[in-house]
Amino acid sequence: MPMIDVYAAEGTFPDSHALARDLAAAVMRWEQVPDLSLFSDNTAAFIHDMPAEAISTVAGASNYIRVQVLTPIGVLDRDKQLGVVKELTEIVASAAGDPSYAERTWVLLTESPEGGWGIAGHANTNADIAATARRALAERG
Repeated sequence: MPMIDVYAAEGTFPDSHALARDLAAAVMRWEQVPDLSLFSDNTAAFIHDMPAEAISTVAGASNYIRVQVLTPIGVLDRDKQLGVVKELTEIVASAAGDPSYAERTWVLLTESPEGGWGIAGHANTNADIAATARRALAERG
């Protein structure tokens, strides 16, 4: 159940809502979790439009995009890391309407520590999340 934050200069993305939805769906696919509301309702992306002057490399450029993905610990093995970084980079460059953004997109993968994933006021472990998913699958039949 990842949380995704995207930081870019204002006006980079003409349709932030579609971008947020596409990023969340992509990460959920890479996590390979079942299609349950537990996951689809709790996987989200947040698009942060920032003034261009609030972003700068050492050289002074502000036309960069930062994507930070927070996942529960251990859900992305190396192949998944490589795949999700590639796909998220492609999604944001496409959403910006400028393929050159692929060269200026940073994707940071961060893992929440065990027990550091809170939903509905409860800090869940991976085992808690798995048990909830198993119950939902059993109820679905």
